[in-house]
Amino acid sequence: MSTISTTVSVSGMTCGHCISSVSEELESLAGVEAVDVDLNAGGISTVTITSSQELSPSEIGEAVAEAGYLVVANEA
Repeated sequence: MSTISTTVSVSGMTCGHCISSVSEELESLAGVEAVDVDLNAGGISTVTITSSQELSPSEIGEAVAEAGYLVVANEA
């Protein structure tokens, strides 16, 4: 089974607690197998989501917003 890797930029994350909040919300989405956060405290952090199915930008955005952060434009 192939996996899909989706990378999003998230602003407002500053610490380990932020990472766990965002990871927890994203991991609750259907098909998500792993969440890897490259924290840039106070700046734009890179979040890579590994999933078994395609995730819509709105699903990801809502999960990140649920954790209290914001997905910033990622035109990739």
